[in-house]
Amino acid sequence: MRRTILTQSRRANVGHIGSCLCVVEIISAIYQNILRADSPDDPDRDRFVLSKGHAALALYAALAEKGWISRQELDAFCSDGSRLAVHPEHTVPGVDFSTGSLGQGVTFAAGSALAARLQRSHRRVYCLVSDAECNEGSLWEAAMFAAHHRLDQLTVVVDRNGQQALGRTCEVLDTSQLDQRWSAFGWRVSEVDGHSIPALVQAISVPPDGRPHVVLARTVFGKGVSYMEEGTPLTQTHLPCQPINWHYLPMSDHEFELALRELDAKAE
Repeated sequence: MRRTILTQSRRANVGHIGSCLCVVEIISAIYQNILRADSPDDPDRDRFVLSKGHAALALYAALAEKGWISRQELDAFCSDGSRLAVHPEHTVPGVDFSTGSLGQGVTFAAGSALAARLQRSHRRVYCLVSDAECNEGSLWEAAMFAAHHRLDQLTVVVDRNGQQALGRTCEVLDTSQLDQRWSAFGWRVSEVDGHSIPALVQAISVPPDGRPHVVLARTVFGKGVSYMEEGTPLTQTHLPCQPINWHYLPMSDHEFELALRELDAKAE
């Protein structure tokens, strides 16, 4: 999945690389081990909402691994006429909600969970949000709604990479003590290493207890590529060296080759 993210990002010359790399294990755990969905057209399939829509390339990588989109379509990412844009559209198989307006995903997920109850369906709903989305009032309105209706088939995973578009999350609007905040809103809370698939599967798969469930997943922005984790722009040296560069910047050919070489070395 990381190789796909890097390759397609370089081909299309688009950014949001660090945001995609840090959620690879989370999306992999959900799609490979948790989601009950044999087909993207099954009405009783579990639902997944990518609230942090700018990480869509990580989702496309998973959908390609599932065989729900073709490698040919993946190679058209961000091309004219392609369904695969920087943010996901619901026309893509396996994408139930178009997202990208941050803070909205939990509202979609809560509505989907309530719809499942009204339809007497056993489908579950999973939603991946960024820690910066916890700055958004609409997210907390949805959190109150879900707790009030005891939507225990709803699980939200928070990607705690500590970064957002304008800087470090703690400096823009501090979201520390998220465990206490979600708990105060009536949610069951788990904390986990967001790069450990076994730990993620165990945390996300807990039996329901009458409350919606939030999993706070600690991640490293740009995981897998050291210069992105450290925030060093290798060729754009006029920019300050900080991780948020890789929220926006596309890679140069040199940076792309270094990133692939590092992935290959780790694989060996």
